[in-house]
Formats: sequence, C-alpha cells, structure tokens
Amino acid sequence: MIEVKNVSMCFRMTTQKISSAKEYLIKLAKSQVKYNDFWALRNITFNIRKGEIFGILGYNGAGKSTLLKIISGVMKPTEGEVKIMGTMAPLIELGAGFDPELSARENIFLNGAVLGYSKKEMRLLFDEIVDFSELKTFIDVPVKNFSSGMYARLGFAVATAIKPDILIVDEILSVGDYKFRMKCEEKINEMIDDGTTILLVSHDIDQVTKMCSSGLLLENGGVVCCGSIESVASYYYKSDGNSVIHE
Repeated sequence: MIEVKNVSMCFRMTTQKISSAKEYLIKLAKSQVKYNDFWALRNITFNIRKGEIFGILGYNGAGKSTLLKIISGVMKPTEGEVKIMGTMAPLIELGAGFDPELSARENIFLNGAVLGYSKKEMRLLFDEIVDFSELKTFIDVPVKNFSSGMYARLGFAVATAIKPDILIVDEILSVGDYKFRMKCEEKINEMIDDGTTILLVSHDIDQVTKMCSSGLLLENGGVVCCGSIESVASYYYKSDGNSVIHE
C-alpha cells in the first residue's frame, strides 16, 4: 500500500542571521547569502503491505515528522519517491486542515473536502462524526476556542469516518483522556479488521508494540532498524538516539 524508495530530504539553512525580508532580498541579489545543507532524511526505503499496522519510532529530531509529511504528500522529497496505493487520511498534526475561525460543523465539511469527499457524502457521515467526537454541545463553536483534546477528537472523528484505505496517525492517540484514547484504539482495531493499513508514529513505546506488527527506527535521518516491532522496540530501548548513519 505504501512504497518508500531511496527517499532523502535536504533543507538549505542560512549560515548568517538575517533580520528582515528586505535584508534577505538585498543579500540574495548580491549573491551574499550563504547556506549549509541539512539532510533531515537519508536514503529511506521500506514497504508497508495492505492491512499492516506499521510503527515508526525515533527520538525528537530523528526525522519522523518530515517522513510523514513526505508520505502524506505535504512535502516533496529532494531525492527518491513514494508510491501510495489507495485513499489516504493523514492525521499528522492536530487541527491540520481546520480553519480556526470556522465552527466545528463547518470544519467537518471543509476537512472532508480536503480529503476528497463531496458535501453529500459528508452529510451522510455528519452524525457519526459528531457522535464519535462527543462535541455535539460545541458543534457551532469556532474551533479556535477548542482545547488540543477537542481538536484531536474532531480530527480523528473525521479521518476515521471516511474509512480510508490508509490511515496515518502521528501522536494523536496520546492526546486526550484515557477513555478517548481507548475509544480511538477500538476504532482503529475495527478499521484493521476491515483491512485498513495503519501507519502509526508515537513516543509511547507500549502503545506501538501493542498495536503494530512491524516497524522501523529512525535516528539522525536514517533507518537503523527495520523489521518486527519486537526487534525495533528492543533496539529503541538500547539506543541513545545518536547512531551514526552510513550511506
């Protein structure tokens, strides 16, 4: 369902402090802007099969978020390619795709449109989304007034109601109270039973090992371990997050 082949991502970082856009443009015109290349990802290759629950582990700065954004199509890799087979619903950031000035009701339809669903389809799913999120009382409140937990409820409810072929979840199950996390896990288990492919990123090692069958460990932008979730978790426990990645 997901093929990641030789993916690398390079960011150009200025070596000097530039205080304004005007100063930057002047220096750029005079060829005075100097950069350092920072490789956030290096030669990442792995495959995720249909119906698989795949976990990605790594310390902060390992490259997890960059990798998810590339898989989700938010960013284009500097090198390599990603192939996606089927529809995808990414939950890579709380409230991503929401307009804070719009109400929860309006954002349900907006988010559905971003994911490629018609207004008619979202009307059919509306009650299910509201019931799952438990936000009926706040359905006409602008989401800028929502807590992070309420954002999580609404975002997760929309993404899972549309029943995508692939669901990408980034830390969202770590948000909210215990009851809501259990509710999310039950929903994901239902989707797994229906054959949905799950890509899960979390710092909660117990959650990843409980839900996933396989995965990989990222360190310094490279894959240092890929295989069964037990072997990946074992390496994670032993690692300090500073393994040297060899090309």
